[in-house]
Amino acid sequence: MVIARSQAAMGYSIGVISDTHGLVRAEALAALGGCRLILHAGDVGRLAVLDALRRIAPVAAVRGNVDRGGWALGLPERDTLWLDGVGIHLLHDLRGLDFDPRKAGVRAVVFGHSHRPCLEWKDGVLYFNPGSAGPRRFRLPVAVGRLNLAGGALAGELVELAPARAGP
Repeated sequence: MVIARSQAAMGYSIGVISDTHGLVRAEALAALGGCRLILHAGDVGRLAVLDALRRIAPVAAVRGNVDRGGWALGLPERDTLWLDGVGIHLLHDLRGLDFDPRKAGVRAVVFGHSHRPCLEWKDGVLYFNPGSAGPRRFRLPVAVGRLNLAGGALAGELVELAPARAGP
């Protein structure tokens, strides 16, 4: 997906979500509000998740290992987006990365699968996993992320969602 340079020059707040496993959390939608683009790094779970995200902003999504059935066939296994000349590679499982992002000019690799948030720079490339916004697993946080892109500068942010309140 390529976004016109004139739009990108104004700066982007890009929402990043993964491993929803069919769950649309109101807290996740609120945290992604105001984003100009949303990336879903797989294990969407059902089409309704993407429909809810599209009410906020355009969505680029990849297929994860739980995404099966006719609705998921249109999702690629990986995608590279170019925004204002900055490459962002999107895939579900980082173990499937089969090229050197730095050599390809990619500045960020966005992935999911592990449910573990990750924001790590290696050799000038941001490796970014927002964690899981779906059902809580183990003791891992429920989270989403944001990538901020302005003037060619890229920064990432992890956003832990408030835990659901216990009932009365």
